[in-house]
Amino acid sequence: MLIDSHCHPFMADFDPDRSEMLERARRAGVSALIAIGYDLESSRQTVALAEASAAVFAAVAIHPHHAVDATPAALEELRALARHPRVVAIGETGLDFYRDRSPREAQEAALRAHLRLARDLALPLVIHDRDAHTEAMRLLAEEDHGLPAVVLHCFSGDQAMAETAWRRGYYISLAGPLTYRNADGLRRVAQMAPRDRVLIETDAPYLPPEPFRGRRNEPAYVRRVAEALALLWNVDVDAAARVTAENARRAFRLPAEPASGAAP
Repeated sequence: MLIDSHCHPFMADFDPDRSEMLERARRAGVSALIAIGYDLESSRQTVALAEASAAVFAAVAIHPHHAVDATPAALEELRALARHPRVVAIGETGLDFYRDRSPREAQEAALRAHLRLARDLALPLVIHDRDAHTEAMRLLAEEDHGLPAVVLHCFSGDQAMAETAWRRGYYISLAGPLTYRNADGLRRVAQMAPRDRVLIETDAPYLPPEPFRGRRNEPAYVRRVAEALALLWNVDVDAAARVTAENARRAFRLPAEPASGAAP
């Protein structure tokens, strides 16, 4: 059974057919998914969705795009949300030096605050890192002590960064770009990865895999990522699905027997 370790099923993109989308995921073999928050409102929505569906788990955080909103009051609300039994991680947080929608010093301060929160609550941390590989890895090295797990979401670094991550015990999560024609470097990373350090995700509604580029992504398409990984590992897709699902259960401390379907 597949686990989509990072998606945003609460977003308005899914308002017309959310129940049907979750049912398609179930039919595709998705047994569980992690709904990832990126600000206070979306974090509340992840919790509500996880309450409504046994196959959905929640992560709460403030994305680096919104780092200026990571005030002490906002972080206290996140702390309260994170104590909900359906919340399995703090995320997504991190650094985005590509769009720079918040000042970089604010992004770094917010990331440190999320690191402290994850340590305090003994929750895994989900990292967004875009064009900030060196800075993100430096901050993590300074403050990752005591974290049960670190997941580098939609990994886009090189082999050296991946090897550093694996030495530290981090997980890398692979998404739709693994299927793109120009992603040879990412495929080399995936091919060389320790089998127990890899997750798969969709980041839905973003980053649809081939052959769905140009459309809305959704959790059912995580199977395409599993298929691409299976080719690189020279195993069948069920084996790739099983290994990455076991890794997700371990990283996020999900129930050993996840819900049988993703429908609410």
